[in-house]
Amino acid sequence: MSRTLPPGWYPDPGAPHLERWWDGTAWTDHRRAPEAPGPPRAAGGASGRAKAVALTVSGVVLVTAIVTGAYSLARGDGDVVVADPRLVVDKLDGISLPLPDGWAPSKYVTRDNVVMTTGGGRIFTRTLPANSGKSPASLATKDIPQAAATAYGDHEPGRGPGGGIESRRVLRSERVSVAGCAGYLVRRRVRTAEGPGGYVQSLAFTPGTGRGSPAAAAVIVRFAFDDGPDGPPLTDMDRITEGIRPAGHER
Repeated sequence: MSRTLPPGWYPDPGAPHLERWWDGTAWTDHRRAPEAPGPPRAAGGASGRAKAVALTVSGVVLVTAIVTGAYSLARGDGDVVVADPRLVVDKLDGISLPLPDGWAPSKYVTRDNVVMTTGGGRIFTRTLPANSGKSPASLATKDIPQAAATAYGDHEPGRGPGGGIESRRVLRSERVSVAGCAGYLVRRRVRTAEGPGGYVQSLAFTPGTGRGSPAAAAVIVRFAFDDGPDGPPLTDMDRITEGIRPAGHER
């Protein structure tokens, strides 16, 4: 039976490096830097990213135990399934995603639909209504500014993680095949006033559509990867993009 999540500070689903206040029924706009204890000792002199991955995985386990109630309130138990350790099946959005080494499925999400995280990396999914009348290109192009703002703060300097966004540069904007159907991705390099900034990508597609198929809901997969040694490699972004499949058609 689901439990009610008590009010408190928890990892922000949209920015796991921050904490966000849960008022007992919904996320508020109040965020803060986590009150971290002393840095853990890593055996063998592990890299910064290895430490971050370890913290992320342990944090997912801890928060999962605490906030299962919040997760079930918004998405329902079992909406993110990990039957195969190499895959994350997002039943709510009807897709599966490959799970690269060092990534962990997120089970503490609510309405933000974070499906997987690693040190300096997070991936979100969301479904848009059917018959929206918008192409994958228009959906991805419209989503990418919001993806950057959510991950790295407002364009106004001094606001958001890293002191706010100072510049954005398009790295890719192109049609792609996703889960056997037409899709579109936009990828940007984001530079912030402080820190290394990172990379964001919006990928839009409509699973299960084809000639003679009824209109289906569109899916947007949003990527946010911090730059530098503590962030995941961009090859993970490519691998996950290329490995998305309709749920139930993983093999």
